[in-house]
Amino acid sequence: MSDAPLVIRSDDDGVATLSLNRPDALNALSPALFVELRSFVDQLATDDSVRVVVERGEGRSFCAGNDLKAIAAGERAPTVHFQAETIDAIEALAQAVIVSVRGHCFTGGLELALSSDLIIASDTAMFSDTHGRFAMVPTWGMTTRLPARIGRSRARDMMFTGRRVLAEEALQFGLANRVVADAELDQATAEMARQIADQSPWTIGHEKALMAETAGMGPGAGALWERENGPGRGPDSAERVADFSRRG
Repeated sequence: MSDAPLVIRSDDDGVATLSLNRPDALNALSPALFVELRSFVDQLATDDSVRVVVERGEGRSFCAGNDLKAIAAGERAPTVHFQAETIDAIEALAQAVIVSVRGHCFTGGLELALSSDLIIASDTAMFSDTHGRFAMVPTWGMTTRLPARIGRSRARDMMFTGRRVLAEEALQFGLANRVVADAELDQATAEMARQIADQSPWTIGHEKALMAETAGMGPGAGALWERENGPGRGPDSAERVADFSRRG
């Protein structure tokens, strides 16, 4: 068995990149991979030096889904809902989370991607939910997050048919935020991450929190919640305004 890590973390000036590292298995999500992923997510939750988290896959695919072979072989996660709780923890990160997708983004991989704030996709990307093919029902949040991202009607289309949604259709759906040529994906992801990292982490974190709190509210109630609970100016506001003024 290989001693290579199943998830690799690399950091560059406030951007932490987590790379799924099972390219020969199209980065299928084994329980052991989730254990390594959770360790990094827990670290990031308390790491104020990180402003943006990028998730990607080594090789030609982001993630082909849950590792059914590992499950059949008896491999189990530490607790019953460990995978779902790991995805919840990613969604709860204060940092902006970008998922960079090339190739497959299927089922468990799609659920992992849906925990992110933004999805940037290569023109090779394919998105699919194959639970129905294997007589399985989602337990990691698919029935909540996919409709929230693309609407209930389109979510039913994907979930009930199991069909593959290619990159351009994913962009039209709002599943992907941007689509770029495959050769440009890494650079485009890095540029998006840098744009976000240059913003105030105070703003990003509180915007995420406010959007989470108001997700189930109507527009009026959500606006009122924001007005009454938004923290206003952050500790770096004066410095940023002064810097802008100096630059003219």
